[in-house]
Amino acid sequence: MNYTVVVNHEEQYSVWPAATTPPAGWREVGFSGTRDACLAHIATVWTDIRPVSARTAAR
Repeated sequence: MNYTVVVNHEEQYSVWPAATTPPAGWREVGFSGTRDACLAHIATVWTDIRPVSARTAAR
């Protein structure tokens, strides 16, 4: 099965089946592949797992 990486407005990442539309509030980021490949991609780009609202408030 192929998956795609999705992100929400809080910049939280997830994987979603590529053959389906992401749920409301989530958008594709342009990376797809196996579940493991998608999770590896997320691990490289999502280095601060706090929601963007928490990161902004901490400044």
